[in-house]
Amino acid sequence: MRRVDFDLREADPSELRRRDVQQFDIAESDFEIASMAWEAYRAPTPELCAGLLGRPLGKLSFLKPAMKDLLAELPSPATGLGATETRLLERIAGGHNRTDELFRPGALGTRVFDQWELGALLEGLAFGPAPAVAGLDGKLATLDPDNARSRNAAFRRSRLSLTEFGEAVLAGREDFRSHNPIKRWWGGTLLTNERLWRWDGERRLLVAP
Repeated sequence: MRRVDFDLREADPSELRRRDVQQFDIAESDFEIASMAWEAYRAPTPELCAGLLGRPLGKLSFLKPAMKDLLAELPSPATGLGATETRLLERIAGGHNRTDELFRPGALGTRVFDQWELGALLEGLAFGPAPAVAGLDGKLATLDPDNARSRNAAFRRSRLSLTEFGEAVLAGREDFRSHNPIKRWWGGTLLTNERLWRWDGERRLLVAP
């Protein structure tokens, strides 16, 4: 197994030979750990994934920070937002009101969602019954999800700001999920308002519905 710490898809082929790539020999026990992690992620609740944080993972130790990143995307007990949603609000509050700034690789400091998934998260923050974000082009709510060209243009036209409610959510005074619906898959777990698993990052604690 060769382990890389950079985006292999975006890497310049001429630069690859200069990259430091770690190589490991894989044993049967490593396949068992990988299978265990995959089954945990596919499970109907995040409990097995949270349990992996306290287990030794051998040569696959990189799975632990990856699982921490995934668990951080579960809604917070205080705000109802995942880590990336929180970073979106923080960046907008800091004056970054253009989507090309927000969607730039590495701009948010989180690694779970790609550019198109960030767009869906932003729409969820802007188009619910109690929006946290203002200024997102309303056409996005009706455009075909596969119409990438028109959607990209609508994102670029947008000039974003936080609503008063969004400021309250970011400050921890309001719970976004108490006012807005959610129906999103987290691995094999379907998150809904009635079945909303949360992650307390400070205490590293999974909070059941």
